[in-house]
Amino acid sequence: MRVVAEGLRFPEGPIALDDGSVLLVEIERGTLSLVTAEGSVEVVAELGGGPNGAAIGPDGAVYVCNNGGFSWRYVDGMVLPGMQPDGYRGGSIQRVDLGSGHVTTLYTECDGWPLRGPNDLVFDRSGGFYFTDLGKGRERELDRGGIYYAQPDGSGVITVARPLITPNGVGLSPDEDRLYYAETMTGRVWYWELDRPGVVVSGGTQLASSAGIPATLLGVVPGEGRVDSLAVDSEGNVCVATLVTGAVTAFAPGGGLRAILPVPGDPMVTNVCFGGPELRTAYITASAFGTLMAHEWHCRGLPLNFLNT
Repeated sequence: MRVVAEGLRFPEGPIALDDGSVLLVEIERGTLSLVTAEGSVEVVAELGGGPNGAAIGPDGAVYVCNNGGFSWRYVDGMVLPGMQPDGYRGGSIQRVDLGSGHVTTLYTECDGWPLRGPNDLVFDRSGGFYFTDLGKGRERELDRGGIYYAQPDGSGVITVARPLITPNGVGLSPDEDRLYYAETMTGRVWYWELDRPGVVVSGGTQLASSAGIPATLLGVVPGEGRVDSLAVDSEGNVCVATLVTGAVTAFAPGGGLRAILPVPGDPMVTNVCFGGPELRTAYITASAFGTLMAHEWHCRGLPLNFLNT
């Protein structure tokens, strides 16, 4: 495990580019930032609120889930997100033009339901994208979240599943016939079969979930771990960043634990993406101490639509 960059302000949403640089968000700083191959950090755009998951769309722009911000705690040198902050105005989906840094807000609601805490997103090959809304927490309340499917031109967003409990990471299987999501509070990874873009169906042996259409349980992280964002490798393994225990946990596509990769020194392992030569490098955000790390994976990562070739 090597350190790529330090001193980041709660990094998430890494996007590994072909030139060796990595785009990511800094949630506490409210920015989309670029980590160069040499490890320096440049601000690409000021996003405000709480920029979270990020992905390249079919037009080459960066699409960002903005969770609306957190209250922050500072403990033993760590930066830790807390509850809904004072002055919170809601969540949104944003588009960033990389050439100019211009930011456009695409969505703030779906079917009259306001977005509370959009968290992560993934594009399918047809050009639409799935995103999760984890919701926000308050002292005595926790929002129930959902998963949505949207068009990048701002023309429409539909509900895929709602209500859900803390849906966080989201990803697609290599054939795009499954939609995976990570359920933070329970440490579980679930999936649905996909009938067509934006439409899930039941399949296989079901276990109860809080969605209208039951999801299938892929796996549960061991011990006290909680799950954050995820990526899929070329073998179809679902690689989920694991909070509390500080690791990347991989589940085989048929279910069952594939591997656990400990990430030293940080309990807030929040994201993983693949890049580098042949997509063999896993870039990992260790967020409490603000570090971007890299580890050589045992196989290629799954190429992302509109980014990797």
